[in-house]
Amino acid sequence: MAQALEIARWDLECEFNNTDHRTELNGVEQLIVRRGQPFTINLHLRSGEYQPGGSALDLTVETGPQPSDQYGTRASFGLIDQIDTSRWSAAVTSPPGDMVSLSICSPPDAPIGRWRLTLGQGGLVEFVLLYNPWCTGDVVYMDSEEKLTEYVLAQDGIIYRGSWKYLIPTPWNFGQFEDGILEACLRILEMNPKCLRNPGKDASGRKNPIYVSRVLSAMVNCNDDKGVLLGRWTDDYDGGVSPLSWKGSVEILRNWDTNACQPVRFGQCWVFAAVACSVSRALGIPCRVVTNYNSAHDTNSNLVIERYVDENGQLVQKSKDMIWNYHCWVENWMTRPDLKPGYDGWQAMDPTPQEKSEGVYCCGPIPLKAIKEGELTYKYDAPFVFAEVNADVHTFMKREDGSTEKIISSVQVGLKISTKSVGSDRREDITHLYKYPEGSDEEREAFTKANHQNKLLKQQTNAGLLIAIKVSAEMKKGCDFDVFAVVMNNTPNGKKCRLVFGSRAVSYNGILGENCGFKDLLNVELAPGEEKRVPLRMNYSKYAENLTEDNLIRLAALLLDYGTREAYLAVRNVVLENPEIKVRVRFLGNPKRTNCCFTVEGSNLTGGQIITEKLNSTVEPGQDAKVKIYFTPTHSGQRKLVVDFDSNKLGHVKGYRNVIIGK
Repeated sequence: MAQALEIARWDLECEFNNTDHRTELNGVEQLIVRRGQPFTINLHLRSGEYQPGGSALDLTVETGPQPSDQYGTRASFGLIDQIDTSRWSAAVTSPPGDMVSLSICSPPDAPIGRWRLTLGQGGLVEFVLLYNPWCTGDVVYMDSEEKLTEYVLAQDGIIYRGSWKYLIPTPWNFGQFEDGILEACLRILEMNPKCLRNPGKDASGRKNPIYVSRVLSAMVNCNDDKGVLLGRWTDDYDGGVSPLSWKGSVEILRNWDTNACQPVRFGQCWVFAAVACSVSRALGIPCRVVTNYNSAHDTNSNLVIERYVDENGQLVQKSKDMIWNYHCWVENWMTRPDLKPGYDGWQAMDPTPQEKSEGVYCCGPIPLKAIKEGELTYKYDAPFVFAEVNADVHTFMKREDGSTEKIISSVQVGLKISTKSVGSDRREDITHLYKYPEGSDEEREAFTKANHQNKLLKQQTNAGLLIAIKVSAEMKKGCDFDVFAVVMNNTPNGKKCRLVFGSRAVSYNGILGENCGFKDLLNVELAPGEEKRVPLRMNYSKYAENLTEDNLIRLAALLLDYGTREAYLAVRNVVLENPEIKVRVRFLGNPKRTNCCFTVEGSNLTGGQIITEKLNSTVEPGQDAKVKIYFTPTHSGQRKLVVDFDSNKLGHVKGYRNVIIGK
């Protein structure tokens, strides 16, 4: 009979194991490993030596408060000759002696989270188990080292904002490996209502990234639970900060974790998406943030956005349906064994609270292919995501006498769906993953599947009168500039029309603000084939006090044909550029401070803190000003970054990315 090993002490070999499992950036103070991949523990025996076939060791692993063999949250096993990566197993890899190298492996479908390992009669080891996208047996497996580097390991990235005509890349520090972030992510799982109601079932559910993604979608917002972020879409940020002030996820997650899970104030869609991306990557799920321009918010699930304008072409908020200038969500990578074959890969998941799903403010995950093919019966929330990228837009004019009539409008939704490219700062357009090209047979088939009228049948091939909005080459905040309504008569007859051309401040989610400029021309005459270009002057003195933090202005041009009584509408959102600041970075050996602010945040560089310094000296026009910011990176000594500002172009700084600091 084999003799049980008597263990005096053990070494978890955290530095070796964490590096081997690509978790060393979390630190090497605790054991953090990925499922389906062996890790090593060295056992120092109290007496005797390990002898193959003559020594025994019983091991038990448990997770959650109610561990169960049946639900995969508990397993007991002994030593075998060779590791079996399909189940919990252990094998000795060292020669006979008083020190035993023990290789242990979890199955590739083990629940993630905190685990307890009992060694024999007395040894208790705690470790964290994560998803393993490097393991072929894991449902989050991704067969590309370059993509894994981008979608799991990269701690910084780009989120696209602005408008489909003017895309603004915004840098973001995901910081998933910063100190304390993994603990905050695990706490998110532990605080979710499903865990609080039935912790045993929830712990078992964590083997499935579909389940975990759905939990994260609900927990990143706080609408139904003790979630991370409270959303606000007005200019009143009392009791918190503007969503535009965040540069990364680290401060948000730390604030939530250290303040008794009280919601952090405030977030909007790109912040919700960025935090969800940080948590997904921290747990080992490949993830990316995507931006959908002209994103529809369908509140009544009819796949149609109904919009009403008055006789001045200005939007009337009669319907709850909205078209957001842009909307951000995330995509998580996984297989979908719960669906028929062919729907693996990227799955859309949206943590911004918009509509309830199964009674909770969450959305997804839903395969991108299901959206593209119009398979709206597939889980989860396919109709809502389909409408975001593919809804029809019906525009009606509400007249003063109360009557309404449908007008011709060229508004489309689901434009330039964007994400950061793998391994570079370039934008990748992924619209083709969500929808077929406009006018294709495949697009018509997708709409038929979705029980939705084909939008192509509703487009006017030749409206006779055409109207469009053109803008100036440069539209900088603080300057006056012109925008233009361009009208053209494609009919063989002369036309007499009324042109109403207006502008209003608008937030990125479509909430309208105050008037920024208006023109009403009662008698616009157009000869056959004639084109006219009508300017509208945008004066800074008029629009400055009305702009929101998004720097967005909505332009609407309404053309009324007196002869036919038909109305034609053109709408365009423009983004005003902040004054450009050129930054020259010189490394002097160690990343400082003149009448504007400079902020720095970097993964494993600033300890997850946002460092802000003010320029405190007077800078004459044409002079360069220098700011020096001192900080202590996580894994090295103090360094210094010198930044030179061109004082001719000082303005509000949104952020910079990828300042590479060498040793």
